[in-house]
This record gives sequence, C-alpha cells and structure tokens, in this order.
Amino acid sequence: MITVQAFGGPTALFEYGGLRLLTDPTFDEPRSYVSPSGTTLTRLAPPKAGPETLGRVDVVLLSHDQHADNLDDSGRALLAEVPLTLTTVSGAGRLGGTARGLTPWESFSVSDVTITGVPARHGPEGCEPITGDVTGFVLTGAGLPTVYVSGDNASLDVVGEIAGRFGPVDTAVLFAGAVRTGLFDGALLTLDSEQAAEAARILGAKQIVLVHFDSWAHFTEGHDPLVTAFTKAGLIDRVQLG
Repeated sequence: MITVQAFGGPTALFEYGGLRLLTDPTFDEPRSYVSPSGTTLTRLAPPKAGPETLGRVDVVLLSHDQHADNLDDSGRALLAEVPLTLTTVSGAGRLGGTARGLTPWESFSVSDVTITGVPARHGPEGCEPITGDVTGFVLTGAGLPTVYVSGDNASLDVVGEIAGRFGPVDTAVLFAGAVRTGLFDGALLTLDSEQAAEAARILGAKQIVLVHFDSWAHFTEGHDPLVTAFTKAGLIDRVQLG
C-alpha cells in the first residue's frame, strides 16, 4: 500500500522508494482551454490545494502534454522546478528542459526505482493522429510494491497487455471519468466506471486509486457511478476515490 494525495482531475502525489512523484500536474483555477484538435475543455472546480503545498517533487509522471486537463499553465510552470519529467517521446521534444521521453516498455532508473513507460490509447483504435501519443507508467523496485499509473487510456486490451507483463500489481492509479468530447462521435477517451473496475480486476490490484473523474466538464462519470461499478465488482473495499 502507498499513500496517495489527490488534488482533483488527474493530479496526485505519492512517495515511493524514497522519491516523491506527481502525476499530470493541473493547478489552475476554473477556466476554459482550446485543445490542439479544436475541442474546448472547461475546468469547473479549483484544485484541492495549490502547488505551493506540494513540498519536494522528484519526478513528474506526465501521461501527455497536449491537453490542459493533464497539463495546464500552472503545471507547465511547475515542470521547470522539478528535476525530472517522464513523458512521451514527442512530449519531451515539445517540453524540453528536464523532460525525458519513454517509448512503450522502455525503462528508466531513478535511484532504486525503475520506471517503465507502458502503452496507453486515448480513444478508439487509430485515435493517435488526433488525440496524440499518451503513456502510462509502471514503477518497480527491490522490496517495493508494483505500481501502475494508467494515464489517459481507453483500452482494456492495453490493460491486459500490461497485466501480462507486470501483474498482479499492488497499486493501480486509474484515470477514469468516461471522458467524451465531440471527437470520434463521442467515443470514450478514457475508461468508464465499469471498465475501470474491469481494469482493476485484470490487474489483480490490491489497492485502487481512482483519479481523473472530477473537476472538468467533459468527464461524464464521477464519484457515484464509480462507487456503483466497484461495488458491483466486489472491489469497493480496495478503492480510494481521489
């Protein structure tokens, strides 16, 4: 078990192997943004705390940089203060600075922790030219639990592939929310609640931390549908909701 502090949206802070790691930093106040595809994304609620409350951050695990609900203006400013940001290869090229890209299944060691980039698909098959590349992460180390951070992933096949290599995992940090926009005729861009529960089952996760289900208008399933789905799956006793 690890202790995870959630800030709303996809942003969470946890300690692992002596490192302090932050997922997809989003700390702006409510406002709207236009994504590269032309879609408007609207933040509805402020973060639960500001970046000044974080303390030391050693590594940012950034699923992708293209969308403000995963990296907003405050998050971009924070990256300049962090020793290392791990993200997609294309994202590292756009961000520069301390960003390092990971290809799928590529590992990078920080102290005694191994961080492996794993696949994620931000929409239906073939979505990448529009929604862009996304990565998840698996963290491992001698004597440490296995932690999976999904990033924005809508594919249970991808989850199965990751489980085949790393499962069962001890902690799964799952980006949920059943994200839908006008893209792809409203197809899911992240897992819906029932799929998130199925992902946790596939992974054999002992601890399930759900993020990326609140604070934004295009997140179509929040707290209550997640409780219903994980209760139905018999997994609610393992769940932390944000």
